[in-house]
Amino acid sequence: MEKPQQHIAKREQGKPYSITDYLQFMIPSLIGIFLFVIPLSINGKFTIPVAILANFVEGLLSGYLPYIATIIMTVTALLSLQAKLVKPEYIVNSPFLDKLFRVTWVWQIARIFGMIFSILALFKIGPETIWSENTAGLLLYDLIPVLFSVFLFAGLFLPLLLDFGLLELCGALFTKVMRPLFKLPGRSSIDCLASWLGDGTIGVLLTNKQYEDGYYTKREAAIIGTTFSVVSITFTIVIISYLKLDNYFAPFYLTIVLSGLACAFISPRIPPLSRKPDTYYGDKEAIDEVVPTNVSAFKWGLTNAVKQAKKNNNYANMLKSGMQNVFDMWLGVLPIVMAIGTIALIIAEYTPVFKILGAPFIPILEFMQIPEANEAAQTMVVGFADMFLPAIIGSGIESDMTRFVIGCISISQLIYMSEVGGLLLGSKLPVSFIDLVVIFLQRTIISLPIIVLMAHLIF
Repeated sequence: MEKPQQHIAKREQGKPYSITDYLQFMIPSLIGIFLFVIPLSINGKFTIPVAILANFVEGLLSGYLPYIATIIMTVTALLSLQAKLVKPEYIVNSPFLDKLFRVTWVWQIARIFGMIFSILALFKIGPETIWSENTAGLLLYDLIPVLFSVFLFAGLFLPLLLDFGLLELCGALFTKVMRPLFKLPGRSSIDCLASWLGDGTIGVLLTNKQYEDGYYTKREAAIIGTTFSVVSITFTIVIISYLKLDNYFAPFYLTIVLSGLACAFISPRIPPLSRKPDTYYGDKEAIDEVVPTNVSAFKWGLTNAVKQAKKNNNYANMLKSGMQNVFDMWLGVLPIVMAIGTIALIIAEYTPVFKILGAPFIPILEFMQIPEANEAAQTMVVGFADMFLPAIIGSGIESDMTRFVIGCISISQLIYMSEVGGLLLGSKLPVSFIDLVVIFLQRTIISLPIIVLMAHLIF
């Protein structure tokens, strides 16, 4: 007797799809690949099309962006406070606004601090320690405008990558490698690819939903959430632009992929991830994952891709989804980066905390022949607070090689508390704060030799 999945495979394999159906999958996906993956040479520098568009907008609005960003952060903080205290109907009855503004008190306080720091930096009022060009002023005038511009186009165009079948095709093609390499079920490739191609937060949310629905065990969910919720191409563009390494995009991203794969291979096999139980959330039972035997992986993936594309043939909804992505990034990320970034920069600028924590890396970096090892060492640990901080602190370093290493490490470390770390702790995923500290250090130790080797080959 044939299994249900085999019946489905036969039915889908024999289902006639028109050329229009295939083009509905191929055209948006290829445009998405072009915008986010294919580097172009502009004035002798290689960068991807989304970054080119972002740079244009940043140049066009350069004098206004600090004011626009401050208004956004102020509106975010005040509406979040209203949603928390008053619970107005227009927010409660809107799933999008409810998710955007009804946050925990920890994130509410962070949003308020983000608003305060941006106002102080914009008008240069209050203690200079807060608004100086090395603390909040640096963020508001240098980093936030870059984020604003990149988020605008990345948010709008992300549905081209995520909603038109590309992930379904890639998921089918990668199914056979997930279990032996990463100790994960085949369906997890969708979550992993959503993180790599889209955003780490998307990966966390997908993983949490699938975990609650009983598709992953505690161990599998913890592995996916802490190992594959990778910093997106969008954030990678921001980091590489801020470090003035735009013309090294291809080797930069290749290095991140190599170090990320090494972490994904090693981390699930050592504590704390290896010790997570293989039990399911609540009273859920194990789900048997059966791959159809009467159809190739490519045909199965292509069929599912076309099915997915057919579900998303309403381009008005795609535009709406893209705009929601933009506002989610603007309102959700900018205040957190401003708040945590300012506090961490104040600590970095006016206290020896990060220098003390980074001191053990000085002899390691010197042994690895990394220039300006003393300056680079403190960036090895500051990324736990926020992914942008190593780039901010290391942006003044003269050596291209050292800035390359700092940028790659900051992205490969993955566990930064301003976003992915906070999401993981706020989700149902079975990870603790101590788990995140240990995994952050593990990823640093695993990634550093690979990144340094690539840096010596490139420079």
